[in-house]
Amino acid sequence: MKLRTVIYSGKVEIDNVPIFSCTTCNRSEVFPEVKPDLTGLIAQLGAKPDKQTFLFNECNEWANLLVEAKADKLKTDEPAFQRLIEQRINKLLDLYLLANSLNDMAWIADIEKRLEQISRRSLHT
Repeated sequence: MKLRTVIYSGKVEIDNVPIFSCTTCNRSEVFPEVKPDLTGLIAQLGAKPDKQTFLFNECNEWANLLVEAKADKLKTDEPAFQRLIEQRINKLLDLYLLANSLNDMAWIADIEKRLEQISRRSLHT
């Protein structure tokens, strides 16, 4: 798996998209857990988007975790990556409590979306 840039409509760069790449057949595929969020982002852009760049890890928790793992040079260390996931879930739950105490419904919805993104992988493993 690699973090790649996806170009949409020749104008929009979406950086840090998790992509599976097969070295044998040279086929690439978007990581299934992030595909709904990537297609949702593309749908929001419309058919004729302006030239722009997005960091996909800012709107998707799996991409964010992979960027963090890359920065920490975790690579294939599964226990370290699992700890990173647990730390992120705990951080999001702490933020949820804060958002809830402030009654910030938009922030609560964003945190719930991020927790749901992380849980997608947990449901498939």
